[in-house]
Amino acid sequence: MTDIPLWQPAPKRIARANLTAFRTAVNAAHGLDLPDYPALYDWSIREPEAFWRTLWDWADVIGERGERTLTGAGSMPGAQWFPDAQLNFAENLLRRNDDSTAIVFRGEDKVEKRLSWRELNAAVSRLAQALLNERVQPGDRVAAFLPNLPETVIGMLAATSIGAVWSSCSPDFGTQGVLDRFGQIEPVVLIGCDGYWYNGKRIDTLHKLGEIRAQLPSVRRLVVVGYLDAIPEVSAIPDAVRLDEFIAHWPAHTPEFRRQPFSHPLYIMFSSGTTGVPKCIVHGAGGTLLQHLKEHRLHTDVRPGERVFYYTTCGWMMWNWLVSALASEATLLLYDGSPFAPDGNVLFDYAQAERMNVFGTSAKYIDACAKAGIAPIDTHALPELRAILSTGSPLVPESFDYVYARVKSDVQLSSISGGTDIVSCFALGNPVLPVWRGELQCRGLGLKVEVWNDDGQPVRGEKGELVCTAPFPCMPIGFWNDPEGVKYRAAYFERFPGIWCHGDYVELTAHDGLIIYGRSDAVLNPGGVRIGTAEIYRQVEQLDEVVESLVIGQDWHGDVRVVLFVHLRPGVALDDALQKKIRDHIRARTTPRHVPAKIVQVEDIPRTKSGKIVELA
Repeated sequence: MTDIPLWQPAPKRIARANLTAFRTAVNAAHGLDLPDYPALYDWSIREPEAFWRTLWDWADVIGERGERTLTGAGSMPGAQWFPDAQLNFAENLLRRNDDSTAIVFRGEDKVEKRLSWRELNAAVSRLAQALLNERVQPGDRVAAFLPNLPETVIGMLAATSIGAVWSSCSPDFGTQGVLDRFGQIEPVVLIGCDGYWYNGKRIDTLHKLGEIRAQLPSVRRLVVVGYLDAIPEVSAIPDAVRLDEFIAHWPAHTPEFRRQPFSHPLYIMFSSGTTGVPKCIVHGAGGTLLQHLKEHRLHTDVRPGERVFYYTTCGWMMWNWLVSALASEATLLLYDGSPFAPDGNVLFDYAQAERMNVFGTSAKYIDACAKAGIAPIDTHALPELRAILSTGSPLVPESFDYVYARVKSDVQLSSISGGTDIVSCFALGNPVLPVWRGELQCRGLGLKVEVWNDDGQPVRGEKGELVCTAPFPCMPIGFWNDPEGVKYRAAYFERFPGIWCHGDYVELTAHDGLIIYGRSDAVLNPGGVRIGTAEIYRQVEQLDEVVESLVIGQDWHGDVRVVLFVHLRPGVALDDALQKKIRDHIRARTTPRHVPAKIVQVEDIPRTKSGKIVELA
């Protein structure tokens, strides 16, 4: 690592940052003199009740906060945040109702739509009335099998405005994958689509929707969005109705919002399901809202009217994260389809045309752009683009170099990391701090994140487990169908009792940033030496011959041997010379323990729907 940051915020930018305004507000409200972010972070974990209360007020959360902030502070899980509060998630996202733009949508080069805040509010109110007419009650589940469309956002807001619980899968899921998820939560309404576009191809999903509906007896009504066709033919599917027919009788007016307790269930999210049926993780409305307001306004510096984009599907938590930017009065830029259709510049074309301020994507996408030789710095004018966010897997140092050399030299590049488990981040960006090569900028405010060794001792400058040692509002309220909390406790609190152990293998750096080396359960252990999988990916994927790779540890003759699978460029074969080149490259840049005992060429690398490599499977 170098001692010179890749990016440093200008003094003017620091002065006008939301984070600076918030720190000033904290100092005034509490009689403090916190001079900088490290001091603010220390205060936020030392006085968490004061921090989250101050954030609620500063961010103008709509609802009643109540007197109490935290009960059961000593128990994790078990602590309760804002036990007297009443709020509605959708009400906080629809705080605007004017003619400025709320949503811009592109479906590859096939479909384009725009919605004003007034149109968004009207559409939400009509769908909410239709759901109430279907006897949807608070706590009932509304499930979506949809692409990243404006109608998906409208569906979520309509469901949550009346207190229903939202859950979604993207339409590229197989029928069984959807049933493994929705079958557990028994939705009463299912919203689906007639199909989607991918890489210029029309992919019909009506037949799949019929199969899913037939095996979900809880569903009373199937609502079909026309994406491929304005008027899809749905008469062959029982209880199906087109969206336009479903809302036809309901007038557009200001939505009515039913306020619920802080921990009222908002979302049911699903674990990747790489080791059995996916876990159903239930997130509360208040904790999700507060955490996303903090991450958008403070850590990402989002302001009213700014244009925020994240390349995601509705099967990934980043969709839920993106949509919450409405609560900061930002304009959502939605995209559905291949990020390389018709060519590798499509997302940068979108960024230029729509004057994008925040560009969110995956580490895999950045790596693919680098390998494809895409250089927006030479081909696109992106003066408004001030932040690039990356998640899904560790962003390697070479990808930092690529962004600053080939995308934009004056941009805040923030690798962010958290997960479906908290529907947000433990470590992420910071507009008032420098960007260091290969590091996540900081730990999130109000989250007491530490790195622990195997003995449960906090360490810095060495690898260990990412833990959170105090309760925080966006912890799940539990798992679905887990009344005693057995599965929930087993998932996060078994390794270190009473401590959230996240399952990431990380290092806390001298800059107080984080480096992520991979998932703890995929860590390799040859000869007793712990190696994060990202350490090997970083080296292998520098080689031109390799498109991507996957590495596992295999029990072998009483030890663990490292096995590397490589997906090579078309026309390249894994001969002895290439095997030697790969091993020599790894050995020269890491240690002999990192060198794979076996290298195998494969046609493709298995990934989850959100693009994560599935080493465990």
